[in-house]
Amino acid sequence: MNRGRAGRWLRRAATAALVIVALYVVAAYLVLPRLWTHYEHEPGLAGRPMVTVTAEGIPGDPMNVGLVGSKEEAIRALAAAGWYPADPVTLKTSIEIAGSVLFDRPYREAPVSPLFYEGRKQDLAFERPVGSSADQRHHVRLWETLRSGDDGRPVFLGSVTFDRGVGVSHYTGEITHHISPDIDTERDFLIGNLVAAKMLTEVFHVTGIGPTLRGKNGGGDPYFTDGEITLGTLSANAVPVTEPAKTLPDPVSVAAKNALWAAARRLLYGEPP
Repeated sequence: MNRGRAGRWLRRAATAALVIVALYVVAAYLVLPRLWTHYEHEPGLAGRPMVTVTAEGIPGDPMNVGLVGSKEEAIRALAAAGWYPADPVTLKTSIEIAGSVLFDRPYREAPVSPLFYEGRKQDLAFERPVGSSADQRHHVRLWETLRSGDDGRPVFLGSVTFDRGVGVSHYTGEITHHISPDIDTERDFLIGNLVAAKMLTEVFHVTGIGPTLRGKNGGGDPYFTDGEITLGTLSANAVPVTEPAKTLPDPVSVAAKNALWAAARRLLYGEPP
């Protein structure tokens, strides 16, 4: 009798466990991603890939930032925010960046290795040095993704990360920069620079790769992110604005997701710097 009851209890427990797992799979992979996906301010970005690739086809840095405006406006705005255009990769610039790292010499326009998005190398690359050499730096790559966005202006998507030091790729063995894993903080840093320079009229979000706890880029470096892309609308002709940039609200489901993510981030990684 006891064995019969124990068998029934085990079958019920197994059934309950299967139901819980099934509900989790449906929620985590079908329902919640749809609730979190939003392109209300730039519908033309829906359905596009949100991760770059290396020249070898390895998934690279995810998209996490964007600018609305012309190429010329982006160049002027980033310059006003204290970011320098990266030199192209040549033998000369490769020697110069090596000298900068080895001998602790400044090189604020140090080259940035190419990444590819929809088959194209980045259209723009900028950096902001940290310290006295190119060993550490903030840097962003940008691609013109839409020729005409929701307000008729071009839309650039980009990937901004912080190079924490030079090392060796975990995948290919090539010498490369390793990135800091907290790419959300770097995204906020760039947008904050542009806001401080009075180059933005609006700030809003669209869905990127989605919440990611243990992503890896093209060099094998780990990263984590809430999965949102922050876009800034550039002022016309990159003329400083007189009013603070307006932050457009997220849908309620996205705001709830971001609140949950912030709590999980604090638990797993601590407070952002």
